[in-house]
Amino acid sequence: MVGASRHAEKSAHSVPLQMALHGWRIVPVNPSADEIWGEHCYPALADVPFPVDLVNVFRPSGAATAVVRDAIAVGAPAVWLQLGIVSPEGRRLAEAAGVDYVEDQCTAVVRAVNRLTAPGFRA
Repeated sequence: MVGASRHAEKSAHSVPLQMALHGWRIVPVNPSADEIWGEHCYPALADVPFPVDLVNVFRPSGAATAVVRDAIAVGAPAVWLQLGIVSPEGRRLAEAAGVDYVEDQCTAVVRAVNRLTAPGFRA
């Protein structure tokens, strides 16, 4: 979760928290925090010491292309830009690299509408 916030009033905190409450492990990436949602926070995507399945982006549209580049560099198979975030160049880079790409959609809304939970999750 690139751009994770430790401030509960921000969407970059509450949206990923909702995903965590439905079984997904959310790994926060934020150079200004040590821990968010009880998870160790990494200063950059390249610092995450294990494979990342999905890079979820809560950064301004102008910063999204750089995050897509970082996601490609770490071998992430998918990138999701949250509601209101778009990057034509990021889309082009992701498609060229064979990376699944979603933009301008909220993961928590898509999860709720489709009643999704993480595989193996028991409420």
